[in-house]
Amino acid sequence: MLFDELATATRAVASTSKRSEKVATLAAVLRRVAPQEVAPAVAFAMGASPAGRIGVGWATLADVRPDPALHPSLEIADVDRAIRDIAVVTGDGSVARRRAILDRLLATATEPEQHLIRGILGGEHRQGALDGVMAAAVAKAADVSVAEVQRGAMLAGSLLIAAGAALADGSAGLASIELSPARPVQPMLAAPAPNVTAALALTGPASVEWKLDGARLQAHRADGQVRLFTRNLNEVTDRLGGVVELVSSLPGGDLILDGEVLGFDDDGAPRRFQDTMGDFGADAMSPRSVTAASRGDALRAFFFDVLHADRPVLDAPLADRREILAGIVPEVNRLPSIITADPAEAERFLDAAIDRGHEGVMVKDLAAPYDAGRRGGAWRKVKPVHTLDLVVIAAEWGHGRRQGWLSNLHLAARGGEGEWVMVGKTFKGLTDELLRWQTDRFVQLRIGAGSGRDRHVVHLRPEQVVEVAIDGVQASTRYPGGVALRFARVRRYRHDKSATEADTIERVQSLLR
Repeated sequence: MLFDELATATRAVASTSKRSEKVATLAAVLRRVAPQEVAPAVAFAMGASPAGRIGVGWATLADVRPDPALHPSLEIADVDRAIRDIAVVTGDGSVARRRAILDRLLATATEPEQHLIRGILGGEHRQGALDGVMAAAVAKAADVSVAEVQRGAMLAGSLLIAAGAALADGSAGLASIELSPARPVQPMLAAPAPNVTAALALTGPASVEWKLDGARLQAHRADGQVRLFTRNLNEVTDRLGGVVELVSSLPGGDLILDGEVLGFDDDGAPRRFQDTMGDFGADAMSPRSVTAASRGDALRAFFFDVLHADRPVLDAPLADRREILAGIVPEVNRLPSIITADPAEAERFLDAAIDRGHEGVMVKDLAAPYDAGRRGGAWRKVKPVHTLDLVVIAAEWGHGRRQGWLSNLHLAARGGEGEWVMVGKTFKGLTDELLRWQTDRFVQLRIGAGSGRDRHVVHLRPEQVVEVAIDGVQASTRYPGGVALRFARVRRYRHDKSATEADTIERVQSLLR
């Protein structure tokens, strides 16, 4: 299929807010895609690439701008091949070689094709074809149910694989995808809840578990061999010898366990997320790095669910899976939890988790199966959300869908003697209305112009206060205040506050555990 057909379809999808129209447009394209082009077509329509991270930044995309071709000639396979060629370029001169491949690709592409390619490579192709819409489009194109596609994607660990099976063999192809130890599956996800009372109102009697600020880990054991995978399904077996040792020692046969790895200080306090992730480096290679608490190691594994225990059990209710897990994993390597429907008891359990330095709690419906790859209502996460009033000291011109708007905000706290201390950036939480407003506003506050690598940055008079929500802060050598915001997103602009009323750097630093 010509890549132009896909580019035209994605523009049509971007132009409508109606989910049914998005699904119908994408399904019409998928019906005409050749079998070997299904995976790249699905990935491209979602603004991604089957090749994963490409290594092309915004600066390269901004500089490489050949005139578009007048007539389409690229096929989907051509674009997939070129992007894969870019992804594997390494070593001396790699930047120049990537630019040369990109230049040839874009010079062969029409204007709509160039727009889609830039969106894929720059990560800015947001036209509404997210997993849910694409799963529905695959289902419509293959004449199967959405639930079949979602289950196939979960078990295969990839919507691309499920799409290929569905379009090739329909329901039979999807049914052939089975849960298999040693093949990672997409993890079940949680939706937020404002408090435990609201969470329990949705779940009823629930398992309330500590929510750790660790790294999600999926442990597989097949024929005695252990493999470990991250939340993103990247394999980390060779980095966590202690977890391998632990999982190898558990009773039974083939296993799939879901859990987290968390670091601890010498005094037993949980380490920050960034420190735990740092332990995935050279130190985590040691066989003693993750094991039972009694050994006093830097990292520990905690498991909270089981998907396979000699047989698939993910369709069993959580109450049953808890019992299976308790019969396999020792208590010291299971998350602390209680079963309750009482908000007061759950609140006390939450307070205890916070007092121990953890993020909060998870509230999980005891009757629910393991709905992998879905962010449904069966799991609810409850954790304190911090807000800060900060000042915008700069903003970056957007690209892709946000081209022409000032988007990424540079956020600063109030320092001493009129100084502003940068603590992070964010483009999260910005609606189209806010993007339009802040672009007009920031043009008025502009001071000077960027140059060189900073030419996309607009520096501002420190006057505009914005309220941001954050999950916390972490230590940072990147910013002069020694802290950086975690998961910052814009809540609202504080037109009622002057910059002198913004939060101080000391206030931000106080959130560092």
